[in-house]
Amino acid sequence: MLVAVAGGLTACESVHDQIVDKENSLAAAGFVARPANTPERQEMLQKLPPNRFLQKSFGDHMLYVYSDPKVCNCLYVGNQAAYGRYMSYVQAQNLADQQQMTADMYQDASWNWGMWGWGGGWGGPWGGGWW
Repeated sequence: MLVAVAGGLTACESVHDQIVDKENSLAAAGFVARPANTPERQEMLQKLPPNRFLQKSFGDHMLYVYSDPKVCNCLYVGNQAAYGRYMSYVQAQNLADQQQMTADMYQDASWNWGMWGWGGGWGGPWGGGWW
């Protein structure tokens, strides 16, 4: 039971850390944090979906807002350029994560490929008929 509780706490911390990382990235991209430091702002912040982007147009300008009622109790506001920088960062990070995962997957010398039915040959359903 203790292991389950510890695992649950780790998962919560992980989500918190993900939000903090996202907010650091938002700030680096040019988003500005607006604190919910009045009762009116607090009430308005609670009306927004948490930890999601929303768009709001003002004339010919588009603003992007990201609400965080839990970690910073604030609203991040950015323009199209800030949103573009943030999305570029996210895409680059996803690519880097994918490349690292792929590299890790094939570098494990203890993995027994033969146990899965294809020993040393790479035929498989894509060319060798090992089924």
